[in-house]
Amino acid sequence: MKISVRYFASVREALGTGSESVDTDASNLGALRDELIARGEPYASALARGKAVRMALDQVMSAERAALCEGHEVAFFPPVTGG
Repeated sequence: MKISVRYFASVREALGTGSESVDTDASNLGALRDELIARGEPYASALARGKAVRMALDQVMSAERAALCEGHEVAFFPPVTGG
C-alpha cells in the first residue's frame, strides 16, 4: 500500500528530506518504523529503537500499534518541549 511519510525537526535533518511516498507492507506504525530502520543509514540512526521518536497518523498522535491503511499520512518527529 502507498502512504505518505513526513519527517520533522532533527529527524528531517538527519534524513535530508521532509517527506516521501512509501510503498509498504507494514500493518501498523511500529512495523513501518522497523521497515524504515531496515533501509540502513541514515534511517537506522534517525529512527533507532533506542531514540525517543513520536509518531502521528493523519495528524493525530498515535501508538505503534495504530493500524495503517492505503493513503494514510504518517509523521515522525522527536519529542518537543516548550518553555
